[in-house]
Amino acid sequence: MRAVSLLFHDVFVASPRESGFQSAAADRYKLPAAEFDAQLEGIASGRHLYPFLITFDDGGVSYHTIVADRLEARGWRGHCFVPTDAIGRRGFLDRAQLRELDARGHVIGSHSASHPARLSACSLERIRHEWSWSRRLLEDLLGHAVVAASVPGGYYSRRVALAAREAGLQVLFTSEPATGVQDVCGLRILGRFTIRRGHPPDAARRLVSPAPWTRLGAWTSWNAKALVKPVLGSSYMRVADWILAR
Repeated sequence: MRAVSLLFHDVFVASPRESGFQSAAADRYKLPAAEFDAQLEGIASGRHLYPFLITFDDGGVSYHTIVADRLEARGWRGHCFVPTDAIGRRGFLDRAQLRELDARGHVIGSHSASHPARLSACSLERIRHEWSWSRRLLEDLLGHAVVAASVPGGYYSRRVALAAREAGLQVLFTSEPATGVQDVCGLRILGRFTIRRGHPPDAARRLVSPAPWTRLGAWTSWNAKALVKPVLGSSYMRVADWILAR
């Protein structure tokens, strides 16, 4: 089985500070509404190589105020992954909005509890807590099983996957741009292709199209970044923030 999973974060009207985490590094993943509309139009008008999924990380309030209506207008639903410690904070989805989105058919999943800067570098006990606590909170909130999650910051490892499986999760999305579905002790691992602000308006269309070149380019770029992250360690996001502020 293969699928093209697209990874978005927040969508804004006037300012990226309307929704989600507040930093220069976070802002580069937030799309103006017009750019998001163009990406959706591209997906709708193109030819699809595999089934596609639309996923959103970080639990920003824009999923409720902007995104959900646009997806539903096309007959689509998305996956909305929430860092549960942020529920109800300014700029993030609250409990009532999450229940409403769930009732409307959107998949609500875990994006960890506290959104650690480097989940894969945390102790195994901490990783287990991040998955189990966030899953338990969402299940209590929604009243049904929560089986899907996404890895914050792209810091995936086998330990992260095994801890997710121990917590009762069944599907885990990473940030690796891949179309295959892997199995880790019964946990399905799906990669995703990230759409950032400033990407060409047809980026999503080309990622879901039969032509492989855009997907290959995304994979090459991701692997280059993967070489840098371990070198910079916990400084990676601070360096990214500094570069974007120049």
